[in-house]
Amino acid sequence: MPEIKEVSAKSPKLDRETVIMVNYGKDVDESVEMFGADAVNSNALANWIVTLQAGIRRAHTAGKTDDEIQSLLSDSKMGAAVSGGRIDPIQASLAKFKVMNEDERAAFLEQLKVAAAE
Repeated sequence: MPEIKEVSAKSPKLDRETVIMVNYGKDVDESVEMFGADAVNSNALANWIVTLQAGIRRAHTAGKTDDEIQSLLSDSKMGAAVSGGRIDPIQASLAKFKVMNEDERAAFLEQLKVAAAE
């Protein structure tokens, strides 16, 4: 029997959030039965590509060469996390700032001022 999952998404620039309910398989076999093997595989591949792209971007930030990145990610396996990746907190904060609404940005800047004064 299918499971039900709540999925939400925010559009901060529009000050809007929507929550929907969707059916999904409780395991891969049920998902294949519900959606078909091609759909399950293509969705898994799309998600894995996003994960690999994030690894490539982290390696760029770390100053790795293309050959080093190839070596680092060549043995990647779908669903298995790559160890050793680090997130640059400043870049993460800047990326987050770009999607904040005006009130969130003001609050964040205030937090930075407080932290700088300590």
